[in-house]
Amino acid sequence: MQYFVLGIRGLIGAVFLAAFLGKVAGREAFGEFAGSVRDMRLLPAGFVRPVARLVVGIEGSIWLLLTVPVRLTGIVGLSVAAALLGVFALGVHHSVQRDVRTPCRCFGRTATPLGPRHVARNVLLGIASAAGALGTAPAGPAQLGGAAVAVTGGVLLGLLIAALDDVVELFRPVTPAAPHSR
Repeated sequence: MQYFVLGIRGLIGAVFLAAFLGKVAGREAFGEFAGSVRDMRLLPAGFVRPVARLVVGIEGSIWLLLTVPVRLTGIVGLSVAAALLGVFALGVHHSVQRDVRTPCRCFGRTATPLGPRHVARNVLLGIASAAGALGTAPAGPAQLGGAAVAVTGGVLLGLLIAALDDVVELFRPVTPAAPHSR
């Protein structure tokens, strides 16, 4: 079970590190994220930027907590992640139900509008976070090789999830260009 939890810590840590960096890297990143929060129309205008700052702070805290190799920080980090992902899932679901098609700025710049895929992603990551928190039990020392494989696998999966919109876009059918008239 400890290798499962280590993999989950790697997965969730990578997802939240990518989310954090996507919102703070570059001058416009945070403004674009705050704009997408505003465009979801879930909050009064005066709350948008403070809530956006709070989200970025919590995301940064989660990946930091998950990198500390201490049982308690793992439980706290995964529990906070599960709660935040639940809030994200509800917010995105509510926006999708109202046909709000603002781009998902979850991991930085993207033109992909919010949709059911984003709700499902947040729900599944929330379940994984909760399972990791609940599965964290006192254990003996982990074998270095097993721990490395578990964490590396989790991190790679997390990075794939962070890039999911781009990966899906690669496999969309290409629409033919309109013929040029002469």
